[in-house]
Amino acid sequence: MMNVFSDFAARFQKAGAGLKEAGVLPESADLSQLTVEPPRDAAHGDIASNAAMVLAKQAKMPPRDLAAHFIEHFKGDADIARLDIAGPGFINLTLKQEFWPRLLRSILEQGDDYGRSGLGQAEKVNVEYVSANPTGPMHVGHCRGAVFGDALANLLDFSGYDVTREYYVNDAGAQVDVLARSVFLRYREALGEDIGDIPEGLYPGDYLRAVGEALAVEYGPRLHNMEEAEWLPVVRKTAIEMMMDMIRGDLAELGIHHDVFFSERSLIDGETNEVSGTIEALKKEGLIYEGRLPPPKGKLPDDWEDREQTLFRATDFGDDVDRALIKSDGSYTYFASDMAYHRSKFRRGFRHMIDVWGADHAGYVKRMKAAVAALTEGEGDLDIKICQLVRLFRAGEPVKMSKRSGSFVTLREVVDEVGPGAVRFMMLYRKNDAVLDFDFAKVLEQSRDNPVFYVQYAHARAHSVMRNVKELAPDIDISGKELSGAALDLLKDDAELAVIKRMSHYPRIIESSAQAHEPHRIAFYLYELASEFHGLWNRGKELPHLRFIVGDDPEITRARVALVLAVAQIVRSGLGILGVQPISEMR
Repeated sequence: MMNVFSDFAARFQKAGAGLKEAGVLPESADLSQLTVEPPRDAAHGDIASNAAMVLAKQAKMPPRDLAAHFIEHFKGDADIARLDIAGPGFINLTLKQEFWPRLLRSILEQGDDYGRSGLGQAEKVNVEYVSANPTGPMHVGHCRGAVFGDALANLLDFSGYDVTREYYVNDAGAQVDVLARSVFLRYREALGEDIGDIPEGLYPGDYLRAVGEALAVEYGPRLHNMEEAEWLPVVRKTAIEMMMDMIRGDLAELGIHHDVFFSERSLIDGETNEVSGTIEALKKEGLIYEGRLPPPKGKLPDDWEDREQTLFRATDFGDDVDRALIKSDGSYTYFASDMAYHRSKFRRGFRHMIDVWGADHAGYVKRMKAAVAALTEGEGDLDIKICQLVRLFRAGEPVKMSKRSGSFVTLREVVDEVGPGAVRFMMLYRKNDAVLDFDFAKVLEQSRDNPVFYVQYAHARAHSVMRNVKELAPDIDISGKELSGAALDLLKDDAELAVIKRMSHYPRIIESSAQAHEPHRIAFYLYELASEFHGLWNRGKELPHLRFIVGDDPEITRARVALVLAVAQIVRSGLGILGVQPISEMR
């Protein structure tokens, strides 16, 4: 019994097939749109389905009448206690009380595999995230995309996909030349020169001093005597390498490690020019032409050029305008490189691609989707997840910028202050496309209003029960295998059943989160499960007969400890997907 809702969805499919045989539904009736989910109000039962509502038109009868046929079919189901028709035709099912101990036993038997699914069927998926320009340390804005992408990759892996975590190194654009010139100043400084204030347009951060010093040690004054055309590639290479080492270190603080670091420069400097090859491939398909673009609406940008240029027919694939691929100086546009990069992903076997971008790239979505549609002839799919801004506060007051970086708060500063687990959980406790307010004081607060504390406290409380069992009832084996054989039908209190019912949602939450590419749903679910568990804990304090450890009743103790173990197991599993280390003891 892996997923209660999938199981009952199959039962509704079978019922629909039976109604076809009986002539109630036409043979052509489409059963694929049936949904089975928890009702919004728990008072309405355990399971709700829209089956009658989505099939009523095909059956040519009112939804409530069709619902009555479904209910007639389910009357012999041994797991169902009550069947109701609600509102315009929803079918609500209430399961028998003895169903829930069986489910709990299944959870304990499956252990850490509870919630795993074969949804992905081992299909390859490429998740590209972070991909920050290698021009400095990670800042808090990068942090959100990094955590989101990593949790999404974990979620897809848990759901049966073959996941590759990728970082696209933007090492071929103008910004890395600016980086090299900024580093060259620090190199001169390391040689003893007074460089004064950093000129406008260069990177001012102190973090570049280490790169300048490394160049001074390796080359001495030799670079100083070269022309820029000679020293620039040398300095750029060292700067990028050292910046990427810094970025890897920053990401490691959050437990983030990529499988692939793909160089943009390799698309141009490799054995074949992949950007040129991509343009040629599109030309053969008639998707490249020479033409003029209409001026953008509103104020013209400073770099606007009214000229004939090489354009991709992006409008053929849903974009607003066709897109330029070659600049007036003959170099490729960023978009041309991005097209070649995504073509590379597809040629490496990734039909499914997910890009995690910052808010400033939202206007780029349509053109990139158009590019992937053209480059893969519709075989590839690209989902782009936009991570909105993070606003930092301390007790309600905006946090000032970092002195070290020159213009922003670094990821490492945030992690050092509150810890990687709190950072990761809070970055995921809001949908990715909504602005996130991160308050240092609230993240460290020990209260229900702090979700990361509340969830971790549930895990710690569960482990405190285990420690107490070892001390007070050492004869009880608290392994999941042994506890699955406990008399779980003794769990009859409404609060106990509420916890089991909440645990039954976990596989469904995993699958829906993976399908929607929304790991924040896991964080929300863990908070709800923690809330149910804390409620059960408090009920035991008020009513001694409901305590987890009942000294003179080892059977009820084993059953309740089994329930506690299952909660700890699911919280640990969910936190693992989010990349958060569970805490077993609060200090």
